[in-house]
Amino acid sequence: MASPERPAGLKAGAAAKRTRAGEIFDRLASAYPDVRIELNYGSDVELLIAVILSAQCTDKRVNMVTPDLFARYPTVADYAAARPTDLHRYIKTCGLYRAKAKSIVAASRALVEHHEGRVPRSRAELHELPGVGAKTAGVVTLHLPGGEAAFPVDTHVGRLARRMGFTTQLQPDKVERDLQKLLPKERWGLAHQLLVRHGRRCCAARAPSCPTCPVLDLCPQRGL
Repeated sequence: MASPERPAGLKAGAAAKRTRAGEIFDRLASAYPDVRIELNYGSDVELLIAVILSAQCTDKRVNMVTPDLFARYPTVADYAAARPTDLHRYIKTCGLYRAKAKSIVAASRALVEHHEGRVPRSRAELHELPGVGAKTAGVVTLHLPGGEAAFPVDTHVGRLARRMGFTTQLQPDKVERDLQKLLPKERWGLAHQLLVRHGRRCCAARAPSCPTCPVLDLCPQRGL
C-alpha cells in the first residue's frame, strides 16, 4: 500500500526528485503554454515599479492603476523628482500604498544617483535598491533582457514547492535554493511562472482542485 505522503510510483532520493520535477514542469508547460508574467509594463523601470506594487496585491489590481501612473511618470527621472505623496492618488487602491510610494521614489532616486537611471541586471544590485526585497529583485532580473537567472519564491511558489515535496523549508531563500537544485538555470524563470500560474488557477491554498490537476499522479500532496 502506498504511503499517505507518497502516491504509488513516487520514488524518493535526489535523482528521482529531479526526474519528477522535470516531468512536473514539462506537464505544467503543456497545461499553460501561454504562461507569462501577468503584470503589464513597457520598460525596465515600469517592470520594477509594477513588481513593487504587486506586493500583497493582485496583478489585476496593479494593471488597473499603472496606466495612469506610467502616463504621469514616463521616466525614472520623473519618479525620482516626485514626492511619495504625489503617487498616492494613483496607487491608493493597491494596499500599503504609502510604503510602496516611498519605495518607488527612493528606488528611482538610487537608480538616478548610482546607476545612470538604468535598472541593473544584477539581482544583488537590485536588492540594494531601497524597498526592493529578494523576491522583487528576483522577479525583476529574470524578466530583464540579459538579467540574472533566478527562481524567486512568492506565496504560490513556496506553497506548491512544499506541497509537491520539493522542499520542507519555510524561508523563501532556502526554498529557492532547493528548487534551483532540481532544474538547470535556463528553466528557472519559466518554472517560477508555471508554479505561480498553477497556484492561481488550480493548486489553491485552501481548496486545491486536485481532480483536475495535470500533475496529480506526481504530487505527494503534502500538507493536505
